[in-house]
Amino acid sequence: MCANAGYSGSSDAPIIQNIVFQPLSYSAIIGMLVAFQQAEARMGDLPGGMPPGTRNTLGYGENPPELAWPGGAQLALSFVVNVEEGAEMNRNSGDDRNESRFEANEEVIGHPDPCMETHFDYGARVGLWRILDVFDRHGAKATFSACGRAIAHGPHLAAAPHARGHEVSCHGWRWERHAGMAEATERAVIAATVRAITDATGDPPVGWHTRSAPSVNTRRLLREHGGFIYDSDDYGDELPRLHQPGHVILPYCFDTNDMRFAPGGAFNQPEDFSHYCLRAVDWLLAENRSRMLSIGLHLRIIGRPARIWALDEILRRVTADPRIWVARRRDIAAHVLAG
Repeated sequence: MCANAGYSGSSDAPIIQNIVFQPLSYSAIIGMLVAFQQAEARMGDLPGGMPPGTRNTLGYGENPPELAWPGGAQLALSFVVNVEEGAEMNRNSGDDRNESRFEANEEVIGHPDPCMETHFDYGARVGLWRILDVFDRHGAKATFSACGRAIAHGPHLAAAPHARGHEVSCHGWRWERHAGMAEATERAVIAATVRAITDATGDPPVGWHTRSAPSVNTRRLLREHGGFIYDSDDYGDELPRLHQPGHVILPYCFDTNDMRFAPGGAFNQPEDFSHYCLRAVDWLLAENRSRMLSIGLHLRIIGRPARIWALDEILRRVTADPRIWVARRRDIAAHVLAG
């Protein structure tokens, strides 16, 4: 699959094939040096610099590959249920601050915040079971992306989804960014998260997704730890890609995501969310080519009674369409690796 997709097995850079390099004349070399110096001189008046050469803004280009999803499906659809309850920043948990984003945008500074804490508790106490029942009703499987501290404190948050056939993957130890995290700390975070999920389910996780920004070391540390076949720390495509042998990057989405029910967000009524997600599904199917779409969910958000209708409606539509493969992320990654 890798060569067909336009990516090498050792990096994210597209393969350049069948190019014959001719020796350059002395005058051509001088001309190139002069052009480079002129470009540098022009850049000298501009703020900042250029993006690093490792950044790839071409991707698969105009003609992305056909990935041959199972059953002849056109769209691989991944539901990701984020499990963060107990991993939020919380003075009661020994953190230096409280989380400020829940059903309100408010931060209690210097003191415990039972209002925020119990809003998160709702997802673990109520939302989890409602969401699991809706997935069961439609015979669909999801990936439960779980924070290690949440699982260490409440093992049912991983054990229950695992018992019903869902994947439980890693979402960090605490619900926090990894950008700037010390390498030794991040290594310990990865190990502790894997251990918590393994203890709760009996199966080691194979996937990782950081809250928002990973560190510059995250992907390397995942490979050094071992056992991971994918990460989702990427938002720049609609198809998976092979990062290195045995490791797939599965893109994620912030737009088809129930977090936009947050105060001041784009979604208010449940129909806002279901219509938005289903419009994305319809458009991708109309393009008539292989695609992948992620729909992000949270226990404490979509698990509310006024919002769960949206998930039920989305599942009703997509599970009845043979053009759609509703799959756990580990299954998508395994399919890519097998191809």
